Amino acid sequence: MNIRRAMPVVVTEDAAAARSFYESYLGFRVAMDEDGLLMFASPSTPTTQLIVAWRSPTAIDPALTSVNISVEVDDVDAAYARARADGTEIVRPIQDEPWGIRRFFVRDPAGQIINVAMHTGQDTASPDSGA
Repeated sequence: MNIRRAMPVVVTEDAAAARSFYESYLGFRVAMDEDGLLMFASPSTPTTQLIVAWRSPTAIDPALTSVNISVEVDDVDAAYARARADGTEIVRPIQDEPWGIRRFFVRDPAGQIINVAMHTGQDTASPDSGA
């Protein structure tokens, strides 16, 4: 499996405070700004990223608040087949999202939920969506 990037997902109740902290204090730039989701990237190393998610009735991805880590792979179908073959707990089956992501969720041995995803090029919701 080729991993393109891995991003921790920080769930917050205060999106404005989180944005200020990661943008102003740590110096991340906002790479994606959607209701319920901010993706931050390092200005010097753009693949160093993190996601801040919060509950919102109109969030682009309400399921993201249940995820601990988001991992982008180059072949999500192969990753899904391997998870099934290995007996890894699949929390959410593979599916295509309207913002151009194909993904599934697994639980790691420590109980963390991992979003395993890839871009499909079929983005119909947002030009920068990557979660």
